[in-house]
Amino acid sequence: MAATLELGGIVVDVVLKDIKNIHLSVYPPTGRVRISAPARMSMDTIRVFAISKLAWIKRQQKGIRAQERETPREYLDRESHYAWGKRYLLAITESEAAPSVVLEHSRLILRVRPGTDAEKFQTIVDAWYREQLRQALPPLIAQWEPLLGVMVKRFFVQRMKTRWGSCNPGNRSIRLNTDLAKKPRECLEYILVHELAHLLEPTHNARFVAVMDRFMPDWQLRRDLLNQLPVRHEDWSY
Repeated sequence: MAATLELGGIVVDVVLKDIKNIHLSVYPPTGRVRISAPARMSMDTIRVFAISKLAWIKRQQKGIRAQERETPREYLDRESHYAWGKRYLLAITESEAAPSVVLEHSRLILRVRPGTDAEKFQTIVDAWYREQLRQALPPLIAQWEPLLGVMVKRFFVQRMKTRWGSCNPGNRSIRLNTDLAKKPRECLEYILVHELAHLLEPTHNARFVAVMDRFMPDWQLRRDLLNQLPVRHEDWSY
């Protein structure tokens, strides 16, 4: 069941689901607000909860709307692209070999077959970012699982429009946004630990914050760094 609340000009989408706890999220690029609540919870209770979080919602919306956006990628020579927080200049070369992406000094070299169009360029580069993340995650997961005392059964890497990661405590799986391969590695580590912490505490309550403070004392600095970096240009839709 879906409904909406209006609180001082802020529209809140409410979704009632078969869950145990209430969850509040603010999504880019406009700061859309959504509450997922247990099906049994009354709208009056949800409204009181939302009112108690108004100051936090407004801070999140302000930060999201101020965040810089990447310009659309055109895949032209010497266009800026990023990998692990470092800027590279695109260099496109043509050959009959299989398409590939290689980092060489300050260049991101995109090797394609003759006649390849820009749409295919993006597909190749997106697949490369996905593979970068798939390779980076296993050693990080192996490092952090014993520290937090958790175990990940499966992880997924995919392009995500509204979040950096997600966690399903029920099946002990996590999902991470391929765009993390563009950001500094400490940002990837922060998001991974954030999702692993949700295996211990599904909500963003005081216990969750205590877990983050204990195992990654500088997590808020890493979060702020990630939030200051440009995010992908998108025709956002929900």
